[in-house]
Amino acid sequence: MKLFSKEELIDKIKTIASKGWHKSVKQTRDIRNDGAVGNTLEVLLGITENNLPIPNAREWELKGQRAHSSSLITLKHIEPSPTAVRIVSSILLPLYGWPHKQAGLKYPKTEKSFRSTTSASCFTNRGFKVVVDRTAKKLRFVFDSKMTDIANFEIRAWLATVEKRVGLGAISPEPYWGFEDLKYAIGEKIKNCFYVVAEAKIKDGHEYFCYQHLFVLSGFCFEKFLCCVESGNLLIDFDARTGHNHGTKFRLKQDVWSEIYSDVKEIF
Repeated sequence: MKLFSKEELIDKIKTIASKGWHKSVKQTRDIRNDGAVGNTLEVLLGITENNLPIPNAREWELKGQRAHSSSLITLKHIEPSPTAVRIVSSILLPLYGWPHKQAGLKYPKTEKSFRSTTSASCFTNRGFKVVVDRTAKKLRFVFDSKMTDIANFEIRAWLATVEKRVGLGAISPEPYWGFEDLKYAIGEKIKNCFYVVAEAKIKDGHEYFCYQHLFVLSGFCFEKFLCCVESGNLLIDFDARTGHNHGTKFRLKQDVWSEIYSDVKEIF
């Protein structure tokens, strides 16, 4: 594989952008979480996923987003500790899960769901929250039954089942992500990043992208990352059902790159 300098790779992306519309490599369109913008650019560059052809490729990540999208940007999949317990499948789904919308239709009647996009700035309507615990040096995923929206009949009914299954106390063992583990897992993954934004259109049932913007992000700072979690601009997204755990993701809101990087340059 030929290696390029960072500047040469930027020129290649500029050339691709100048050629207009490119057919998506994905057969389906899931604007919430499909990675099609970045995956298509990787194919156009002639590279395998996140295998950027620059000498220090381990320090660079490629991410893409559709223009005008309000969806969150996935930074990294990281399951909570203690990992040996398999928190999602052994604790959260069976004890705190609720009936899947497709239970009895697409999936068995017993199919449960645990989908929670959770921030540190407020509780979800089911009483979940992320806590940045600087004393214990970890992010904690907590449950407080008093913070649930019991005015909502569905949530009130769900809370009654939680009480029967496990009680309304704290989650035990409590899910968490240690700062040192996160500093390595997140910091090494997105230390520096190429971020592209593309216009999207559908033609003959297939999606096409036109690359409009390229940002080069560098100087990832873990302290800024923690502050971003505290502000509610970086969230933790659980996405699991009984038959499959789609992974626990750290996801960033749009247009807040400067909250975790010291240097944000718009190339075009």
